[in-house]
Amino acid sequence: MRTLLNTLYIMTPGAYAHLENDTLRIDVEHVKRLQVPLHHLGGVVCFGDAMLSPALMHRLADEGKSLVLLDRNGRFKARLEGAVSGNILLRQAQHRVAGDARFALDTARAAIAGKLRNSRQILLRGAREADDETDRRALSEAAEALANSTRNLPAAPDLDTLRGVEGEAAKRYFAAFTHLVRPDARADFSLDGRTRRPPRDRMNALLSFLYSMLMNDCRSAAESVGLDPQLGFLHAVRPGRAALALDLMEEFRAVLADRLALTLVNRGQIAAKDFTEREGGAVMLEGDARRAVVIAYQERKQEEITHPLLDAKAPLGLLPQLQARFMARAIRGEMAEGYLPFLYR
Repeated sequence: MRTLLNTLYIMTPGAYAHLENDTLRIDVEHVKRLQVPLHHLGGVVCFGDAMLSPALMHRLADEGKSLVLLDRNGRFKARLEGAVSGNILLRQAQHRVAGDARFALDTARAAIAGKLRNSRQILLRGAREADDETDRRALSEAAEALANSTRNLPAAPDLDTLRGVEGEAAKRYFAAFTHLVRPDARADFSLDGRTRRPPRDRMNALLSFLYSMLMNDCRSAAESVGLDPQLGFLHAVRPGRAALALDLMEEFRAVLADRLALTLVNRGQIAAKDFTEREGGAVMLEGDARRAVVIAYQERKQEEITHPLLDAKAPLGLLPQLQARFMARAIRGEMAEGYLPFLYR
């Protein structure tokens, strides 16, 4: 099993990252703030106007470590990669099956089934733990709606119908999401549906920030096993869109992002003061709070679960890597039942 390496997130404005022997060193205003051995890192993610030396970029590319540039709000800007790795035969197979309507539909159906099942687990857990009958009823009804949506997936004749089922289920899920927030925090962290570009409330801003990190992990996982992250099955192919990474990401949203967002809010680790509202109504996570979220995300990835297909313990952060390998096996025709999503227990 692949070792779970750390991702280094550089978030300090004006930070300068450069190579010093076999370490990555970060200076801020000519003062050393951090030095870490390169062999401890799986990748580097830079927010905003962080600077990197050419020597460091070359070294990262040579060692196959990803370098991702995001704007200060977490939106993807660019990615530095070395020579394309992986088995060309696997990518050829991926392009062939992408044109197979039945394979694409079955794989997309599996991804959505995983997403709905894992999202439903969040709602059911919330219903069990709710003290208020109104909360319990709202969460239970939403969970039942997701169960109905899951039962409707096998009958979907095409991708558009499948996406419609997923879209309706997502609406029910996010409509109930506020009932998972502790009552005294709801005034600041209510969520009236999912808004993205830009997020229009604090909870959406927090979710978007977490999703941007999860998306990067899923793209890296797809690339690491030799898959083309641009060519997916559920998400339509568009220039600049990592469709396969988005496919892989669906089953992990609830497990790695939604639960963490709720934990941070319900424990008071993230508060209303950690957000600002910009002109036009965009809400953004700011300053030290972003660092706190990154740290919590990295810690969440270290938590171990028992993978239901492998019947072995694995850290949560390795799930995208493991599922990317299952995707590769399904594409090569090595899984008779097709792609099997991760189901959180």
